[in-house]
Amino acid sequence: MSELTLLVLRLAFLLVLWGFVFAVVYALKSDLFGAPVRKLKQATPNQDAAEPQPYVAPVAATPLSPSSPDQATNIISTVGGPSIPSAAPSGPASRLVITSGPKSGVEVQLSSDPLTIGRSSESSLVIRDEYTSTHHARLVLQNGQWILHDLDSTNGTFLDNVRVTRPVAVSPGSTVTIGKTSFELRH
Repeated sequence: MSELTLLVLRLAFLLVLWGFVFAVVYALKSDLFGAPVRKLKQATPNQDAAEPQPYVAPVAATPLSPSSPDQATNIISTVGGPSIPSAAPSGPASRLVITSGPKSGVEVQLSSDPLTIGRSSESSLVIRDEYTSTHHARLVLQNGQWILHDLDSTNGTFLDNVRVTRPVAVSPGSTVTIGKTSFELRH
């Protein structure tokens, strides 16, 4: 074999080895720090009207007419006595309240900015939990409603015990579960 052929083979072998080294480093980096978060597409004034709308989860209704006098007492006590309850607040929820998990009782004020949730210190709401992905989920305010996006998390995001597989609208009072942490959006 000529010297030139041997040199070319050595260089090719060296390039292949370095390719494997970079592949291993990239795999370790993504395991330790997570995959990069996808950027949200900004809405433009000329946005297509045919864009798919997010799935709205069904909400179970509570019967308002009592079937017995005991039920009537329960209904009156749950709405705050015999006075007529005021209308539900209009507009999107303004705060996120953690109802269970390590940070139970913590309240986060919501703004119009997207809220990222995950284990990463770059997240807006950091949840240190072995069942939470680095970049787990995102809450985005769209058309006056909070939309929940699962960011391809390993263990999933749940809305009222149903796994979120596509963007879904979150109504105030619905329970969102990420890992061992549950929270609700409230007015």
